[in-house]
Amino acid sequence: MSTTIEGPDGKPRCRWCSAAPEFFDYHDKEWGFPVSDDQRLFEKLCLESFQSGLSWRTILAKRENFRAAFHSFDFNKIARFTQRDVDRLLKDEGIVRHRGKIEATINNAKQARELVKREGSLAAFIWRYEPDTTQLTAPQTASTSAASIALSKDLKKLGWKFVGPTTVYAFMQAMGLINDHVENCIVRAKAEKARKNFERPGE
Repeated sequence: MSTTIEGPDGKPRCRWCSAAPEFFDYHDKEWGFPVSDDQRLFEKLCLESFQSGLSWRTILAKRENFRAAFHSFDFNKIARFTQRDVDRLLKDEGIVRHRGKIEATINNAKQARELVKREGSLAAFIWRYEPDTTQLTAPQTASTSAASIALSKDLKKLGWKFVGPTTVYAFMQAMGLINDHVENCIVRAKAEKARKNFERPGE
């Protein structure tokens, strides 16, 4: 089976784009491009946690609702959420109403706030786990890696929840810590150029 599918412009994209029309825009503009903004990194970790057991299409369709419900994933604000906020979110039909994941997001916001105090930024901590390109498997052939296992383990040690190695690997793919676009995908070279020009936090 081919690893690519023809996009709206007739050019090849990663095959997973075929699952939903809205995936093309997300794939072309976001997935695999490096991110250093703490709020975006925190958002993606949270959304990947919410996706566990569900499809990314479900989460992407609800992303704006999640942003509204969680103050655009400003972890300093979420860290101050109370039981009243948990109750509010459990009634919000626009998001995934899973108590464990909602409570984990609030917990992780508190941990993110502490991590920033210690490390300077969430980005500086996360980008330390960028793997050496020589250690990578062929694009989209793995669901975990040594780097995702290490980051997951260290986040859990710091008290984070719902950040297993598979969740963290999907996060690393999306946030550009690895370029997992398949070889023939038209976006692979663009993502690689962005990674080459990207100023790593803390460098």
